[in-house]
Amino acid sequence: MQSTSEQRPTFLDQQKTLISSLQAQPVLIVLHASQEDLEPSFPDRPLIKTIEKLDELGIKHIEIAWSPLPGWKTLIKEVKEKFKGISLGAASVTKPEGLDSVVEIGLNYSMTPFWDSALQSQAKDLNHLLVPGVFTPTEAKQAIDFGCQLIKLFPASILGINYLQQLKAPIGSLPFVIAAGGLIASDLKPWLASGYGALALGRKLIKDGHFDPDLKAWLMAEAIKG
Repeated sequence: MQSTSEQRPTFLDQQKTLISSLQAQPVLIVLHASQEDLEPSFPDRPLIKTIEKLDELGIKHIEIAWSPLPGWKTLIKEVKEKFKGISLGAASVTKPEGLDSVVEIGLNYSMTPFWDSALQSQAKDLNHLLVPGVFTPTEAKQAIDFGCQLIKLFPASILGINYLQQLKAPIGSLPFVIAAGGLIASDLKPWLASGYGALALGRKLIKDGHFDPDLKAWLMAEAIKG
């Protein structure tokens, strides 16, 4: 297992790299594997087809929710090998065994929906970037004190677009903030304009097998600006 600072960039450098990448394209797509995706003998994995379409759209950051089920690591290795131009991470890492899995596979980063100091310490010991989810000013402050320059505000749709400014009142300067949870593609423009560093889009992005057209429209507008 590659976990030493000689083999991988430091905790700080890993954060800087992901922040820089998200500044270039401030959206992450969060996907969940189905039972068909986790079955090695299944010829056409739906998740692979979805990622192919996202790759064609020009998406650069994709997270796949961690699963303890057999077949997850095989699936992620296949995705990692097939889509080398995508910055691939794991979402919903909530347990030590999940962290061990993503480190073994060699993913660039993973995310957890909550603040867990023990899990963060394990990630740092393994020299792996685990982006914490925070909900309260106390959790945000704990993450900052731990050395996190990158945090995830979750669930963002419940907290609202103005919550970032409310967090700044007691804390002051904030790290790079990803808004995640219940957001849709049409939220990209207003939430980014409100100061969020990036948005994570998940379950509401695909309906009846089709992507939200607002995602393609936003990507096209960004390409024109760039």
